Amino acid sequence: MGQPQGQSQETIIRVDPLGMPWRTPDPFLFCVHHDDHYPAGNERFGPQASLAGRELGQDFGGRDGWSMYHGTVVPGFPQHPHRGFETVTVVRSGLLDHSDSLGAAARFGGGDVQWLTAGSGINHSEMFPLLKRDQPNPVELFQIWLNLPRENKLVAPHFSMLWNHVIPRHVAKDEAGRATEITVVAGRLGDVKAPPPPPKSWAAREESDVAIWTLKLEPGARWTLPAAARGTHRMLYFFKGSALSVGGRAISPSHSIELRADADVALENGADVTELLLLQGRPIGEPVVQYGPFVMNSRQEIQQAFADYQRTGFGGWPWPDPAPVHAPEEGRFARHADGHVERPA
Repeated sequence: MGQPQGQSQETIIRVDPLGMPWRTPDPFLFCVHHDDHYPAGNERFGPQASLAGRELGQDFGGRDGWSMYHGTVVPGFPQHPHRGFETVTVVRSGLLDHSDSLGAAARFGGGDVQWLTAGSGINHSEMFPLLKRDQPNPVELFQIWLNLPRENKLVAPHFSMLWNHVIPRHVAKDEAGRATEITVVAGRLGDVKAPPPPPKSWAAREESDVAIWTLKLEPGARWTLPAAARGTHRMLYFFKGSALSVGGRAISPSHSIELRADADVALENGADVTELLLLQGRPIGEPVVQYGPFVMNSRQEIQQAFADYQRTGFGGWPWPDPAPVHAPEEGRFARHADGHVERPA
């Protein structure tokens, strides 16, 4: 990328093209951005389009602007297990239907977030029902994996819902009146504080300095990202827009920017709306041994995870289908394992 100039010498550590998945620092394990332009839905809530030529069950090609992923009728991710970490699923548009081995279920989207602590082990399904029969069904989401420290790897699994209306947004305007909107999913920005994460999350510890934010800059907007704590890892992901300056350095679209966290960073947008994802947190600093959906601290613990899953199925699968879709009239809801139901206001 060449020798950075000015402020970027101090603030930018590394710039990389966005891959699949995106590169993440400890305490994060994984981040992927799904942005699918699904057509109108059919009577089974799948795409009203031919699936011929797609590698069903493993369709990640983005043909015609969308993928089926592991779904064969409805796009998404049928029944699969996790152990030892958390998933944070930010559904910016469209809907996601969750079902799990504890008997819990949810439908969320339009800015809602599900924060799932997999802990000792859970099976879940994440499907994208295409409910609109007469118009397109776009789906855009981030899924972020946040590691759990050793002492919480085997806590009881559960999820929290962060409904769109309770997630705070801060709008900052520069001297020319151009706005930057910051959506605070985790952490705090000045007096703006996100809803609490699950109690055993690394993010629940004040000293973890975990932040998950999205930033939306109007054309030409300027905003200074305030410094975080020394020792924190900080990444920006430039996923939408045409031009951006970070710390005085021009950054091309579709790149990640690893930043020195304990310094303010000046952002200056180009001629189009720009959107960024920020992930930051103090590293857990423990060994990470990952095999597919299991993330532990040693190979022996991974072997134990496989043995436990083969023996218990992490609670089995109480649904008649590996890829359940909820009734179209349900709306957005969450039914937890203890039976209580919540809905957004």
